[in-house]
Amino acid sequence: MIAIIDYRAGNLASVLRAVEHLGFEARITDDPAAVRAADRVIFPGVGAAGETMRQLRELGLDRVLRDDVFAARKPLLGICIGIQIAFEESEEDGATCLGLVPGRVARFPDRPGLKVPQIGWNAVRFARPHPVFSGVPDGAPFYFVNSYHPVPRDDDLILATTEYGIVFPSVIGRRNLVATQFHIEKSGRFGLRMLENFCRWDPRRGDAPRGEGP
Repeated sequence: MIAIIDYRAGNLASVLRAVEHLGFEARITDDPAAVRAADRVIFPGVGAAGETMRQLRELGLDRVLRDDVFAARKPLLGICIGIQIAFEESEEDGATCLGLVPGRVARFPDRPGLKVPQIGWNAVRFARPHPVFSGVPDGAPFYFVNSYHPVPRDDDLILATTEYGIVFPSVIGRRNLVATQFHIEKSGRFGLRMLENFCRWDPRRGDAPRGEGP
């Protein structure tokens, strides 16, 4: 069973529908016990980093995600806000995040002609191979809605990049974690392919980003 984390924000139902469309069993839950029992976990959604972390702490899900999912090497997918809270801190609300990977999240720079947030389709360029990219062409378009972007301290975390005023990491990965800045559930056939790849991915087989083996 795949647990889709319910942290009292929106956009969860579309992820559930996409997972079920692919033929996998999933449920939306805020129950720590259900998350611990799940085979893999998806953290999707929209929202601000500070409020997201507040809800996770209130529900006790911050500890579960750190200790019972990530540290236990259970496959974990972050989508949109899910990539941001994987880092140590965010400029948005000055939030302290989960700290699963080293680095921070920064707002896009103010530049003439650069609209923030970025809303729409943009190309994703692979920085290194990963099983979740199987069957997805380099440069494929994905759907973004974001005002902030990751700034990892370790370049080995970067699986793919996108250009929007600057070149920023749009997919990161470490051991059993993969996270996308874009909404794979809203990104057509390539997004569904990535989601299906995640639902089948077994990081214990050594399918991990370079430098982050078992």
